[in-house]
Amino acid sequence: MNNQEITIKTDKRRWIAILAVGITGLMKFILMDWLDMRALYIGAACLFWFFFITKRYRENTYILRDWGFQKNHFKQTFLFLLPFAGAAVAAIIWYGIAFRANFLNWHLIPVLMLYPAWGMIQQFMMIGIIAGNLKKMSTLNLKESHIVLITSLLFALIHSPSLPLMAFAFFMEILFTSVFFRWRNLWPLGLYHGWVSSLFLFFVMGRDLWKELWPMF
Repeated sequence: MNNQEITIKTDKRRWIAILAVGITGLMKFILMDWLDMRALYIGAACLFWFFFITKRYRENTYILRDWGFQKNHFKQTFLFLLPFAGAAVAAIIWYGIAFRANFLNWHLIPVLMLYPAWGMIQQFMMIGIIAGNLKKMSTLNLKESHIVLITSLLFALIHSPSLPLMAFAFFMEILFTSVFFRWRNLWPLGLYHGWVSSLFLFFVMGRDLWKELWPMF
């Protein structure tokens, strides 16, 4: 097999992975938005991508580092994003106080503990799979700024139809994707995604994520 055939085969595999992300996103509109089966959707998506990561790791032990699951540059990424997280949390709290949000809702505690795991999966799909694969495809030859914009627009689209949530997701993903390309560490992105998004949804959007997942509570 010559180099051109290897490139075509590799790019085909990358497009399949991107298609899998697209199907995952499509199922969000069906299971979460239409059928209101949030727990089932999130659980199934996490399991699918966990097995995907495990399978690819068995084939290539270096793939985790390529996707950003590594220790290198964790500190730089975490500290670089800290001002963003601090400013976002301060603005969210101010908004919550101004509009008398319920700060005593205990549901926020388990959400802050669990949501980063879901945030990690989302960032892995958007940045590790979509942005990472688009950047590697020699046949596309996209500029990094174009990849950042495409990834951010897709991430915003998956959060439709809420315009405030779409805007929040778009600008957050612009920052996260740019930072990933600089230091290639996914862990802080998942953590900040989970924490900041939880507060935004609770105190700005007025959504109780715990109740949405488990109506019996």
